[in-house]
Amino acid sequence: MSNSVRIVAASPEDLQALMAIEQRCQSHPWSSAVMVRYLNKKQVVWRLELTEAIVGFAVVTQVAGEAELLDIAIHPDYQGHGLGQQLLQHLLDTVAANGNERMFLEVRESNRAAIAVYEKLGFCQVGVRSNYYPAKQGREDALMYCQELIV
Repeated sequence: MSNSVRIVAASPEDLQALMAIEQRCQSHPWSSAVMVRYLNKKQVVWRLELTEAIVGFAVVTQVAGEAELLDIAIHPDYQGHGLGQQLLQHLLDTVAANGNERMFLEVRESNRAAIAVYEKLGFCQVGVRSNYYPAKQGREDALMYCQELIV
């Protein structure tokens, strides 16, 4: 599957495809307005293409030597094939090459599949934000992760 994978910076023209994935993947998806705000910034939103179809994306900001993964999603029909890991590794390589010293992210406590990928790629849990995420029944904790990057 990885032979036909391409990861490139997304543009505002990708909004519809990205929002379709966001709606399918997130229990509380971002609004189009939020996505547009990030798409209008250079090299913040990255799209993952598989045989020229957008099947995943990630949003990562870089400020003062630190990167933060704000959102990452792979279309449900393509999950379980290592695409999320491939996308995240690309981001780690990119932000390290840009001189960032570490990358942070938050993940729902219940998202065991994502946590496994993050830990496999070297992220370590550094904290908890209690009741951070809205959930179907109340709120859910966010686990905070960090990876020190070799620059």
